[in-house]
Amino acid sequence: MSKILSIALNPAIDISSDADKVRHTHKTRTHNQRQHAGGGGINVARVIVELGGNCELLYLSGGATGTLLEAMLKPLGIRQHAFPIHDPVRVAYNVRELSTNLEYRFVPEGPQVTEAELAPVFDLLENTDADYIVASGSLPRGVGDGTYARMAAIAAAKKARLILDTSGEALHETLSKSKVFLVKPSLGELASFVGQEIDHDNAGSAAQAVVRSGAADYIAVTLGGDGAILVGAETIQRVPAIEVPVQSAVGAGDSFVAAMTWSLAEGHEIGEAFRFGLAAGAAAVMTSGTELCRRADVLALYEANKG
Repeated sequence: MSKILSIALNPAIDISSDADKVRHTHKTRTHNQRQHAGGGGINVARVIVELGGNCELLYLSGGATGTLLEAMLKPLGIRQHAFPIHDPVRVAYNVRELSTNLEYRFVPEGPQVTEAELAPVFDLLENTDADYIVASGSLPRGVGDGTYARMAAIAAAKKARLILDTSGEALHETLSKSKVFLVKPSLGELASFVGQEIDHDNAGSAAQAVVRSGAADYIAVTLGGDGAILVGAETIQRVPAIEVPVQSAVGAGDSFVAAMTWSLAEGHEIGEAFRFGLAAGAAAVMTSGTELCRRADVLALYEANKG
């Protein structure tokens, strides 16, 4: 089995709870509180381990919340590389309003990170023997927009496959200045990158133009309730969403990326990995709050939707 390294430069402690109704000014009483170690790269590692895989995790950790984050990760069976920073790890909060079944998500920007604090990350990357490197999540303050592009260059030199899941300038800089194996933008993120309006009908051709420009080998465009599109230089594969009861959208994209990576590391071809990712994304929305997908749900949905 291929080795996987997941990177979380802006991790979080994710707290979720329920409220009967969310109102301004007045106190909103919540219940059913849950908390998990979170942030893109950490969620990816959690899902890979849930699926039965092995994954190394590289992340930045600081302050009292960083100590708590490390304690939360310890029992999960993930090989960790926690690099210290001065500022505390962020705390994100998600509230589901039971009267409307709407979710309210509060996501802080995160700590300020210096180049000196980031340097050990690149030292580890230079020495890793991982076959797949997953760069997932936002960049913390102080970290240059070209950081993931630097990682992509290191991965390419080592003949490792870099899988990218980010947005905004970090996405633009990486795809403009380097090449990745796989990138997973939403429809809006793809439109922002190409600088034009994109709908579900022309998303495949827009993504294929990006692939043919040399920015990525494959692009998986997620379309929410309309499924996803896998695009290569010569192929466009559209798969509809899997219908499941929806509890929470938190972590669906991370579950998608993690399951695709795990499937690829197991030796499956890209199309099969793509369908496995869709099953994991669907399984994630079946769980509440910051809980991610469950292995049994992923396997059941994948088997039921193979064709």
